[in-house]
Amino acid sequence: MTQLLKHSIRSAVEATGHQIRRTSVYSSQELRYRRLFSLLNLDIILDVGANAGQFAKLCRALGHHGPILSFEPSNTAYQKLLHASASDSLWTVAGIALGAESGEAQINISADSFCSSILPMLDSHLAAAPHSGYLHKEKVSIRRLDDVLPPAAFKSRAFLKLDVQGFELQVLSGAPKLLSKALAVQLEMSLIPLYQGETLMPEMSAIMSSHGFQLWDLEPSFRDSATGRLLQVDGIFVRTDNL
Repeated sequence: MTQLLKHSIRSAVEATGHQIRRTSVYSSQELRYRRLFSLLNLDIILDVGANAGQFAKLCRALGHHGPILSFEPSNTAYQKLLHASASDSLWTVAGIALGAESGEAQINISADSFCSSILPMLDSHLAAAPHSGYLHKEKVSIRRLDDVLPPAAFKSRAFLKLDVQGFELQVLSGAPKLLSKALAVQLEMSLIPLYQGETLMPEMSAIMSSHGFQLWDLEPSFRDSATGRLLQVDGIFVRTDNL
């Protein structure tokens, strides 16, 4: 392909607001996942706060062919999750919340399903995403993750992903056995308080370090739509001595 043709194609694409870039670990989150999954040689993926199954679908696209166990407590998202997993015999879903203790709670359902949380939403979140306000509440069952996992999960090379809108520490508090065995954990972490009672990134990072994990990667996940300020990141923590 001539340089003139390359320039013409690049100009046409950029005119639509897109860019053409050479794929590398600097530009492609998918490639970073592929590299990490290859290093970890995973047996099972635990998808907590699965919404409609977007992360599980990504894992399948990345080449993970083993079991996936997804948890989603909100009813509408759970129905979508059931539909998404119906044709995948190794993808199991559960319509429950996870926390530090078993019991029941009310989950606040957001107009943006990704923002639903057991915790009250703060004005800082609403200011950054006015469309994310709570619409109603649903009663949900809460279980400890250690109590609901099959025995094989504790003997496997596991990747735990948490996206529970400020409730991450409570989920981890109910999974000490899993944390002692898992190879990697992905957490959504806030840089400023967005939900009442949540634990922010510095403390979450320290907690993961105390469990023997090292920070492997950070991915921006939520910004203030008006200012562009970064408010949440997805952090991947890896037990590097097992690589």
